[in-house]
Amino acid sequence: QVQLVESGGGLVQAGGSLRLSCAASGRTSSSYAMGWFRQAPGKEREFVAAIAWNGGRTYYADSVKGRFTISRDNAKNTVNLQMNSLKPEDTAVYSCAARRGVVTTTQRNYDYWGQGTQVIVSS
Repeated sequence: QVQLVESGGGLVQAGGSLRLSCAASGRTSSSYAMGWFRQAPGKEREFVAAIAWNGGRTYYADSVKGRFTISRDNAKNTVNLQMNSLKPEDTAVYSCAARRGVVTTTQRNYDYWGQGTQVIVSS
């Protein structure tokens, strides 16, 4: 089992920045691919960003490309999501997820999920 805990959410004005972190514990392994997903009110959860176990490959949703950056520190078992130039439409609950094996953007392929952290971007 892997436990994931997100932090770093909050209220920010449009154009501002936030840095989300996801701390992994339990049966942790540096071979896990990690992803960030978000769910806005009244909408389905959607993919945001993902990173391979060694950080060698990353993927981003078109809506965040150029503004968000995913990174990981396997020594600390953490994955971060740096969010810049935030927009009101980025408002959502952000969750991190982990899976063994190849990185993917498909949420049903992830085995472990955190509880999420709320991000609110005011206009």
